[in-house]
Amino acid sequence: MRTLILLCDGMADTPVPQLGGKTPMQAAHKPVMDRLAAKSLCGMARTVPPDMAPGSDVANLSAMGYDPRDCYTGRSPLEAASMGLSLTDSQYAIRCNLVTLSDEPDYRNKIMADYCADDISTEEAAVLIRYLDERLPAGFRLTPGVSYRHCLVWENPSPDLGVLTPPHDISGRKIGDYLPDPEKAGPLLQLMEESVRLLSDHPVNLARIARGKRPANAIWLWGQGRRAALAPFREKTGLSASVISAVDLIKGIGILAEMEVLTVPGATGYLDTNFRGKAEAAINAFRRGQQLVYLHLEAPDECGHRGEVENKVTAIERIDEEVLAPVLTELEALGDHRILILPDHPTPLDIRTHTADPVPWMLYDSRRAENGPASFTEENAAAGPMVDPGCRLMDLLLEKVDL
Repeated sequence: MRTLILLCDGMADTPVPQLGGKTPMQAAHKPVMDRLAAKSLCGMARTVPPDMAPGSDVANLSAMGYDPRDCYTGRSPLEAASMGLSLTDSQYAIRCNLVTLSDEPDYRNKIMADYCADDISTEEAAVLIRYLDERLPAGFRLTPGVSYRHCLVWENPSPDLGVLTPPHDISGRKIGDYLPDPEKAGPLLQLMEESVRLLSDHPVNLARIARGKRPANAIWLWGQGRRAALAPFREKTGLSASVISAVDLIKGIGILAEMEVLTVPGATGYLDTNFRGKAEAAINAFRRGQQLVYLHLEAPDECGHRGEVENKVTAIERIDEEVLAPVLTELEALGDHRILILPDHPTPLDIRTHTADPVPWMLYDSRRAENGPASFTEENAAAGPMVDPGCRLMDLLLEKVDL
């Protein structure tokens, strides 16, 4: 029995006027997903516990069967694992975004123009992050990651850093109301403000401006936490498993869970990602005997954060055509299989950030035909059962519980 979990990050949404009052899931042409939905059990799942922030960290832990209320220590420690960083008990990992701030002279009056610095390339970002790392005070070090996503490690941090706001939550807003508390996280605030001076005239940014790109003219720090520990996935489920993703967060969860983490050339986390390469990696994993593949697609979430209506629809359609279709063909050739499809959380286009609302899911089992809906949408799934907490979806997938 092969099992595919197809995680379409941020896919769920609310009705969009530009789509005639439809959500991207309703507007997208996704014949493979909808054909399976008609034979699937569909419902909703609360992947974000009521007392936790709606991040991809918490929500993907739930989708993998881990209760974030028991194991979550922060976002950046999960990403740090993917970067090869081994944290000690005296260290904090903190997510470091390269961002674009507007050019107001007063730092507090600057606007978050772009939380990802125009999707800066990994190569350009590495130059900037290493440049900053060489200029950090004692007790801090920066490690480059992928595109705009990087990691700051702080030795002996303050015990309470207060609220550090994700930059994608404040797109287009003045940053002054969202800066770290100077009493609790003063050193981080100083690093963020100093980064503007260091990066504004860096040759990498001058070259980006000359090409019509936004400069990565500041860092933004958030997602702090101490080192994390997860029970091995195979011990929890009895299954050998692979993880496929473009982002360090998901790879880090896989590493900590002792899953096989596969790297796909050209995987970016956006609409230009190597969709077919990800499908091929999943197919090869199944052919090698892996029992479960967790296949994560970031593109719908990024489109949601950017308010890109048509691109979000396109992302869903490309997942259906270039990922689900070929993997399904392989699974059908291999024999009995299950497929669980869901987003981790909604990323509505109108607010351009995550919400903690329950997400739609569909569970297809080749051995039986359910009386499912005609298409996989938020509205149709809402007529089905609610799984709460969302980590129980893994038990349903593995037939340990019934609804």
